Amino acid sequence: MIGRIAGVILHRGLDQVLIDVRGVGYIVHISSRTAAALPPVGQAAALYTELLVREDLLQLFGFTTLQEKEWHRLLISVQGVGAKAALSILGTLGPDTLGRAIALGDWASVRAAPGIGPKLAQRVVLELKGKAPAVMSMGGALSVDLSATDVVIEATTPGPRKPAATAQPSATVEAMSALANLGYSATDAAAAVAEASANPEAVDTPRLIRAALRLLAPKG
Repeated sequence: MIGRIAGVILHRGLDQVLIDVRGVGYIVHISSRTAAALPPVGQAAALYTELLVREDLLQLFGFTTLQEKEWHRLLISVQGVGAKAALSILGTLGPDTLGRAIALGDWASVRAAPGIGPKLAQRVVLELKGKAPAVMSMGGALSVDLSATDVVIEATTPGPRKPAATAQPSATVEAMSALANLGYSATDAAAAVAEASANPEAVDTPRLIRAALRLLAPKG
C-alpha cells in the first residue's frame, strides 16, 4: 500500500498531479482544494495517498492531511459515493466544514458539491454521523508540507491564517474531549461543538465548551 508520496511536480491539472519520484512518474488524483494549494511545476511536494484497486484499474488519491484521507475513506464507504465524488465533496467543503455539516445533520451543505444529489447527501449524513466525532477529533495535527524542498511530513505549527469565525481544530478536539468526560455521547458532543464553533466569540477551548454546554442544556 502506498501511504505517502514525495517528489517533484512534473504537471498540474485541475483534479490530478504528476509527481516524479526518483525517475518514476505517479499520477495522483486530488481535490480542487489540494490542487490550488500545490506549489508550481518543478518544485517539491508531498501528499498522503490512498491506493484504490479495482478489477481493471489502479488509482492513487492524494491528500494534504490524515484527516482528509480518513474522510475520503469513509465517504467512499457510503453506497453511491465513488472516489471522484468523495473528492468533489472534500474539494467543496474541506474536511473541517464537512465534519461540522455531518455532525449537525446539514445535508444541504453536502449537496452543494458537484454531482451530489439530495438523496445521496442525506445518505452521507445519515451513515457517517456516528463516525464524525472520531474523525473530527483528529484535527489537523499532521499535514503534508506541500512546498518544502525536503518534502517531509511535519507537525503543523501555528502561523498566520486568514481570519475565521470558527474555533481552531485543537480547541474543537479539547472541547469534545471535555464534554465526553462530562458524560455526553460522542455524537451529541460533536454536534454541539460543531454548532458552537460558528460563534465568533467561541475561539478558544473554555469559551467553546461553555457555548456547547448551553446548547446541550435541557430546554424549557
